[in-house]
Amino acid sequence: MRAPDFWTGDGSGIAPILLSPIAALYASATARRVAKPGWHAPVPVICCGNATAGGAGKTTLALDIARRLANRGVAVHFLTRGYGGKLRGPVRVEPGKHDSTAVGDEALLLASEHPTWVAGDRAAGARAAVEAGAQAIVMDDGLQNPTLEKDLSFLTIDGTYGFGNGRVIPAGPLREPVRAAAARAQAAVLIGEDECGALAHLPPGQPVLRARMVPGPEARGLAGQAVFAFCGIANPRKFFTTLSESGAIIAGRASYADHYPYDAGDLRELMAEADRLRAIPVTTRKDFVRIPPAFRARVTVVTVGLAWDEPAMLEAMLDPLAGRVPVPA
Repeated sequence: MRAPDFWTGDGSGIAPILLSPIAALYASATARRVAKPGWHAPVPVICCGNATAGGAGKTTLALDIARRLANRGVAVHFLTRGYGGKLRGPVRVEPGKHDSTAVGDEALLLASEHPTWVAGDRAAGARAAVEAGAQAIVMDDGLQNPTLEKDLSFLTIDGTYGFGNGRVIPAGPLREPVRAAAARAQAAVLIGEDECGALAHLPPGQPVLRARMVPGPEARGLAGQAVFAFCGIANPRKFFTTLSESGAIIAGRASYADHYPYDAGDLRELMAEADRLRAIPVTTRKDFVRIPPAFRARVTVVTVGLAWDEPAMLEAMLDPLAGRVPVPA
């Protein structure tokens, strides 16, 4: 879906106001749900969540944290709901067997680096991961899911979007009030500049880690090249900006709804437009797994990572958890 236009701005429009009673019920239901106790796993559980519907950089953050734990010799498993996929799980993602219609695009991206479990019931997914040898579990999303206790939670914030109009679904993009989400997070992670004043909505004294999206090494080959950029992510602007900052010349662009399921007709149109512009078709890693295989050879993927202002702050938060990793018998 595409977010309604009124989800941005100051929330004073007629639609947010009319929807506010439903939003209050939604927030109340969420508060009751998250108050329930969850299963405590025998291994550290780290959650990369957010307060808004849609992307905020959670998957990129999860990948970064997993790499840091793996560098310490920790056997990391990912856990995700598998948004956009039909499998409820628990199921271990097999990229050669599963596609995005089965497990979702984010699960495939995660599974390319570490064992990944899709589970609507996060506790059941965590149990399966532990039985399969996980020494630590990194959750992509799940801050509002109470079935599994977290040892460390991050509230991920997209600096270009913030918290939208500051209202709860359906009056705005929030899954719950900002302060309620922040209260269950040990730190906020701001990705990019705080263009919307999001940090002002956090509780006083909330630790904030700052990072920015940086392109992967393949972007260097696009510097000075004409590209036709397309993506179906929550905030297409971030991808287009990353390309521009890499030196690519954006001759054309196309954006779709988050998790958009491309078909052959879409790709024929996109490739025709790229040919017309004499430009290289470029997309995100997350979009690439949703492209029909017959077209993938024509598309260049640009990956992204995080560059931290103070990486030592993140490492210090991971230190106590890494020390709790169980030693194999």
